[in-house]
Amino acid sequence: MESTNAHRVILIIFSLILAVSGCATTAAQKEVISTPNAPAAIGPYSQAIKFGNLLFLAGQIPIDPKSNQLMKDASIEDQTRLVLNNLKAVLEANGMAMDNVLSTTVFLKDLNDFAKMNGVYAEFFKTAPPARATVEVARLPRDVKVEIAMIAGK
Repeated sequence: MESTNAHRVILIIFSLILAVSGCATTAAQKEVISTPNAPAAIGPYSQAIKFGNLLFLAGQIPIDPKSNQLMKDASIEDQTRLVLNNLKAVLEANGMAMDNVLSTTVFLKDLNDFAKMNGVYAEFFKTAPPARATVEVARLPRDVKVEIAMIAGK
């Protein structure tokens, strides 16, 4: 009996999320969003997926989209700035801006870099910053210092 009630609550919450995001009323389809102004995917994933009014952006690492060069040895500040600019380019490819970002997940190789990363991050989110989770991880792709993923909505 408790399991049935829990399932009902989950279904109600999911329905509310879909309704708020516009997915329930628009019969949303999954759409790939990409731009040459951000690094191409380095694996079997998309830069972003649009679903209804929501945009799910894959984690970006500090790769310069013009040269396709990794900024592995750059400072945490320079890596963070490039990552956020790359994410901004993906948002713009979908007609969005940083103000549309609802949530971010920041992966840091060293949590001691948090304050420096946070200083750059604050430059991109001056008002009404998105919800955020920040975690230290043992290793990131190509041994970079930071990776950031986002969810945005209109």
